[in-house]
Amino acid sequence: MSYSERFSDQELARIVDEGLIYMCACPAQVAHMLRSVREMYRYQLNCLSDAGNDARVHQAIADTAIVTHAHLEACMEQILVIEQWDRATLTMPPHLRKRQLKELAGDSTFF
Repeated sequence: MSYSERFSDQELARIVDEGLIYMCACPAQVAHMLRSVREMYRYQLNCLSDAGNDARVHQAIADTAIVTHAHLEACMEQILVIEQWDRATLTMPPHLRKRQLKELAGDSTFF
């Protein structure tokens, strides 16, 4: 069993960058978690290739990573739809950018 990727590593990096620029950490947190789960999955595949390891342990972790990855990717899709991100460019929508800039300027009144 393996996982499929709706978002490339480069796309996740883009989401993180947008979050850092506009101080919107929530989508970036999900992107970070996706990258961590991918790293854990690849690590488990290496462990599975070592005959000296108990494959049941590493298969259990890999299987959980697959399920977790699918849930996190679905969550990311939902976030992008709810917040109206441009899915083609993965840029934060203007209304969220303005909100973040207003918060930085100390203006707490929104649209």
